[in-house]
Amino acid sequence: MNRLFPAALIALTMASPAFAGSGNTSTATGTATATIVAPIVLTHPASASLNFGRFTRGTGGTVTVTATGTGSVGSDVTFVPGSTTAADSFTVAGDANRSYSIATTGGNVSSGGTNLAFTTTASTASGTLSATGTGSFTVGGTLTVTGTAPTGAYTGTYSATVAYN
Repeated sequence: MNRLFPAALIALTMASPAFAGSGNTSTATGTATATIVAPIVLTHPASASLNFGRFTRGTGGTVTVTATGTGSVGSDVTFVPGSTTAADSFTVAGDANRSYSIATTGGNVSSGGTNLAFTTTASTASGTLSATGTGSFTVGGTLTVTGTAPTGAYTGTYSATVAYN
């Protein structure tokens, strides 16, 4: 048995894990970054509105206002003399030189229980904020006028949305 003990001791020594000597490990430091940007903010001036002007309805038709504010009528709708049309306007503020997209919805103008539908079109589908973080765009639209719409003043709303690209 004395002969087996030294052989068992040698086998046990060889089965032990080897410890790393110096120079077998290395550590480096990584970097992390983060950038907080200014939130995008859309503002509608209180004095601005999409103005379809003053018109007679006839048997019905459309009133279109371009994003530059130019008005035109279709079918049996006629502007009255001195009528003024205007595109709506919005301002955008946010992170300098950053691009953004623009989306608008349609809506209805109402007078009493009568609703007239309109669609909208932004002057551009996207924009880029200036070096100072500002931008703007305008909105035109097309109003559908029924031949049975009562006379009177009509008002309504629609939505405009901007989002960073």
